[in-house]
Amino acid sequence: MAEPKSRTAGVLTPLVLRIMQALWDAGPGTVAAVQQRLGGDLAYTTVQTMLNVLLRKKKVARAAVGRAFEYSAAVSRERAVGAAVKDLVARMFGGSSEALVMALLDARQITPEALERAAKLAAAGDEEEAK
Repeated sequence: MAEPKSRTAGVLTPLVLRIMQALWDAGPGTVAAVQQRLGGDLAYTTVQTMLNVLLRKKKVARAAVGRAFEYSAAVSRERAVGAAVKDLVARMFGGSSEALVMALLDARQITPEALERAAKLAAAGDEEEAK
């Protein structure tokens, strides 16, 4: 059964993520430039189709440059990461961010130092909200 559109609307598939990373890392580019950034393993028409899908979904913008269109990311990496994390927490951890952190600890995917930095960031955020 497919996920409700509202929950999966902001989540990027692996191919879309590769294309967005190419735009985030190297900046705007034509279809040919994006295809090259992806290593040339995808057909030009596949990259073009995906960019047009992303344009329709307002994830990228395009501008005419000479005889070609140049595509640029319309969604920041931070916003995409935030949407993916929210989706992961909702789907895998029943909405509990604490359960996500505990799973990271159990799987040894987060160091004590990183956890300490996260705690300091959280405390600083709490102080800001209190003002």
